[in-house]
Amino acid sequence: MKNGGSAFHSSPSRRVSWCAGLFVFLGLLLFSGLLQADGVVRCQLADGFDFPVGKPNGDNYYKSRGYWPNGHLGEDWNGKGGGDSDLGAPIYASGRGVVIISENVGVGWGNCIIIRHPYRDETGKIAMVDSLSAHLQQRLVKVGQTVEKGQLIGTMGGNNGMYLVHLHFEMRKNLRIGMNRSQFARDNTNYYSPTDFINKHRVLPTSFQKYPVPMGLFAPYGRSLADARSDGEDTVKVPTLPTTRPNLPESGPSADDEDFWSKLRTRLKQGKMTEGVDTPQ
Repeated sequence: MKNGGSAFHSSPSRRVSWCAGLFVFLGLLLFSGLLQADGVVRCQLADGFDFPVGKPNGDNYYKSRGYWPNGHLGEDWNGKGGGDSDLGAPIYASGRGVVIISENVGVGWGNCIIIRHPYRDETGKIAMVDSLSAHLQQRLVKVGQTVEKGQLIGTMGGNNGMYLVHLHFEMRKNLRIGMNRSQFARDNTNYYSPTDFINKHRVLPTSFQKYPVPMGLFAPYGRSLADARSDGEDTVKVPTLPTTRPNLPESGPSADDEDFWSKLRTRLKQGKMTEGVDTPQ
């Protein structure tokens, strides 16, 4: 073989040898868990759960909105400094697990991370729970990555200015939700109260054994299926929305302006009708 030539320009025996070496290398990767042929990543059980901000106890943070079924399906966390002083604040993995989603979903979600956590429940059985962190300024982990409790996974944001800076945090018992939340009942059959779950699972038994964590189970994110809102109230079907709302100037509020539309609904419930649409205060 001339200098600069490839292995595929060599003799048949050398090509067979090269291919055999490649298959051995890939086999070693699969065996070591660096590649996953069956759509799973093996991970040790979580040894407990902590809060995703102010680890481990949420120090210097508070819940600006809590969890309630058929309403707000997670918790909104803010720092005690007020305003947008939290921008860029660290967000941590609440427990050991595998990153199954890390992407900018857009609409009312922005940068999202979902981690799937295997753990041993109170009956001794192996269970799994998904934690979601949304509206992030930055995502610092990738799909398929194993993370440890307390590991930095991202920074706090406000969905690129759509909301005041905060962390929207959910814990799901239904592993099929993914980002298509509007397709599932908004109640305790699918969701946990994050604070209640964390407080009940602060310390858990674990071992060195690794368990298979499935990477999928949920439908791919589709704008016609996804809940464009993160506040758990009215669902907006994104594809049917015009580029500008009728009777509103182009600079008016977007369909995903959580603060504006919640304020408007409150005004209407109080009988404070106005001409046109008020701008948010």
